[in-house]
Amino acid sequence: MDNSQTGTLGTVEAAAKGWQKSDTVWMLGLYGTAIGAGVLFLPINAGAGGLMPLIIMALLAFPMTFFAHRALTRFVLSGKNPGADITDVVEEHFGRGAGKIITLLYFFAIYPILLMYSVAITNTVDNFIVHQLGLVAPPRALLALILIIGMMTVVRFGEQMIVKAMSVLVFPFVAVLMLLAVYLVPHWHGAALETLSFSHSSNGSTLWMTLWLAIPVMVFSFNHSPIISSFAVAKRAEYGAGAEKRCSRILASAHLMMVVTVMFFVFSCVLSLSPADLQAAKAQNITILSYLANHFDVPMIAWLGPIVAIVAITKSFLGHYLGAREGFNGMVVKSLRSRGKSITPQKMNRITTLFMLLTTWLVATLNPSILGMIETLGGPVIAMILFLMPMYAIQKVPAMRQYSGKISNVFVVIVGVLAISSIAYSLLS
Repeated sequence: MDNSQTGTLGTVEAAAKGWQKSDTVWMLGLYGTAIGAGVLFLPINAGAGGLMPLIIMALLAFPMTFFAHRALTRFVLSGKNPGADITDVVEEHFGRGAGKIITLLYFFAIYPILLMYSVAITNTVDNFIVHQLGLVAPPRALLALILIIGMMTVVRFGEQMIVKAMSVLVFPFVAVLMLLAVYLVPHWHGAALETLSFSHSSNGSTLWMTLWLAIPVMVFSFNHSPIISSFAVAKRAEYGAGAEKRCSRILASAHLMMVVTVMFFVFSCVLSLSPADLQAAKAQNITILSYLANHFDVPMIAWLGPIVAIVAITKSFLGHYLGAREGFNGMVVKSLRSRGKSITPQKMNRITTLFMLLTTWLVATLNPSILGMIETLGGPVIAMILFLMPMYAIQKVPAMRQYSGKISNVFVVIVGVLAISSIAYSLLS
């Protein structure tokens, strides 16, 4: 049976059956990639400016993230070949030269975050063994190797297993996050309400300045662009011509879940602490869970904190691995093709797995402090690929022209430009 027939049948069956189990698994997988360890810093970064910027950001969170990820999904779905990932579609629409450059940028936007997560999981587990369990931690190189092999074992079972593992890990993470948010409700007080001003935020900056600088924090706290390509390809294989509508529905559900759960947690943390407390947490460079454990002297939070962080990091590592593998494979395949050579997908994946294992293990063992800077530098590239590239494609690519003329496109471009300019300003200052 050819692809067009399969696609048509898939669409008919999907229309008859409605929402599928695989849709739920992907919805949770998207949530799992986006909502990682960054959420544990979000109340500090987003709340330090007071309540008014936070309220505005909460209102903008859904459209800001949904429209951008939907556009990127549509971009991947616009390729002629049903099995084409983002690196193939870029080459198809923009030519081989641009395809190579964007594939390279795509890889270097995601890969450093994978390295960061390998360091973060090693540090968090090491800290948990020493402080909570009261044991002597194994040598760092051995601990890092065990943890990374553990995560890479899930990867070896294929994309479906990665998405399933992430969707399972979402449940304990959301449950603990919501329990903590509810636990903090009796501790809410009026200190944060004093910062309800339309002119200035609690850190002394103007409200608009605080909002501008907080946009990248919001964008990357809900960012799951590394898994979007795999998501679009999988749904196209399942639903054929009906993939775009189904993808939009799954994305909307995932983003709604993200915004409701995360913003409730953020507001609960901000309302239970004063602006001065949040500034102190920012100065100490610790997660909100660590600060809450010390602030309220609650052993339960001290125990739950590392467990939540470990689950969050594992989820995000797996999701970012899919994007990093796609970028690495794309670079190697395009480089070989330009020399008239080819490689089987199985061999390519084995080489990628070995490269990822060795480099993440090496970086996790060395524990460099430069990773935060690398992540910041990767930020503008992610913003360009997530916000600006699909909008450019809508204007230039015939297959994307059907999505032009929407007010949401203007909104996405504005957010993308604001995010990039804000990151540039932060780096220069």
